[in-house]
Amino acid sequence: FEALYASYEVKGLARRTMPARHVWDKIVEAQIETGTPYMLYKDAANTKSNQQNLGTIRSSNLCTEIMEYTAKDEVAVCNLASIALPRFVNMEQGVFDHNLLYDVTYHATGNLNRVIDVNYYPVVEAYNSNMRHRPIGLGVQGLADTFAMLDLAFESDAARQLNKEIFETIYYAACCASLDAAKAEGPYSSFAGSPASEGKLQFDLWGMNEHSGRWDWDQLKDEIVQHGMRNSLMVAPMPTASTSQILGNNECFEPFTSNLYVRRTLSGEFIVLNKHLVRDLIALNLWSVGMKDEILRHKGSIQGIPTIPEHLREKYKTTWEIKQKRVLQLAADRGAYIDQSQSLNIHMVDANPAKVTSMHFAGWRLGLKTGMYYLRTKAAADAIQFTVEQKTTEDQTVSGLQQRAEEVESMDAIACSLDAPDDCLMCGS
Repeated sequence: FEALYASYEVKGLARRTMPARHVWDKIVEAQIETGTPYMLYKDAANTKSNQQNLGTIRSSNLCTEIMEYTAKDEVAVCNLASIALPRFVNMEQGVFDHNLLYDVTYHATGNLNRVIDVNYYPVVEAYNSNMRHRPIGLGVQGLADTFAMLDLAFESDAARQLNKEIFETIYYAACCASLDAAKAEGPYSSFAGSPASEGKLQFDLWGMNEHSGRWDWDQLKDEIVQHGMRNSLMVAPMPTASTSQILGNNECFEPFTSNLYVRRTLSGEFIVLNKHLVRDLIALNLWSVGMKDEILRHKGSIQGIPTIPEHLREKYKTTWEIKQKRVLQLAADRGAYIDQSQSLNIHMVDANPAKVTSMHFAGWRLGLKTGMYYLRTKAAADAIQFTVEQKTTEDQTVSGLQQRAEEVESMDAIACSLDAPDDCLMCGS
């Protein structure tokens, strides 16, 4: 980059010259005002790519989780699938079932390989890319639900460790499935010269060699060098804006945006509460009409409700109340097992240029490929609440709430919340 930049200066190719800080200020200003432009780091995207033997990766997709090579005769396309993480929680034992996650991921990888073979390609360049490199994108939904079901606060060390182990399992299973497919059908055509062909997987490109000990990475890498892989890329956590609504999960790997959502349908609007919070409050005999109004009064936050125990307030912090430094750290932790990238939204209260700049540099130092998808902002002060009774004469427990809580099967997706009415719905997986 430096050599090319210097040569352009010597040749006098510049049409206009301005301070780099001025350009940066304009970018940050636009992000605070509109939530965009997205922020991606080209060096990280290329040095940590298994497609680096093909050439320079210069672009991403609409949701910033796809990092693939594009050339004149090939247009990068990717077939996606998301995995519902709450389905792997064993509530009776209070553990996460990694073996089941391995099995499901293995089969999902095989299914996406079949999609590549039978899919319709509108242009020949897309067909060329998919057949040469066979990239797929596995993502997740319901990470916040999973933490809640296991009684973990999003910012806890235990949640951080589980986050890493989940993505280690997904990446390992995908690699195993791709290896087995290569044994049966041969490696993808551009495998030779890739980092994987030299025994380097994604975490090697991050310089990370600490694993859970659950999976035998050394043997897997030896077999990959010998037999190859069927897919050049395999993991790409996407927004899951639509399918998370269908399955009743929180979006992708994000924290809860609120503990109370407004669901809009053709029949009108109605309130949906965080089902995990409701169940915990019922178990403590704290759920009532008055409690519901308190949560509504606090706009879905429970931090200002002293009658709720501290451990629940910590557990059900919304994304506005979680330090974004922790969100970035979780992204970097799982990034070592994500060979494409991830749709990482940032939520910031009372955003200003200094805060946003600090956030960007923190993500860059952590080695993220996608530093920011959308920047979501809101003011620190809330409007006065006129629609909720400030005082109640009696705090009556709601009858039949246990049964009703069991029927709350759908957590409203972020795209349906008042805080983010314009969320992207383009990535449906």
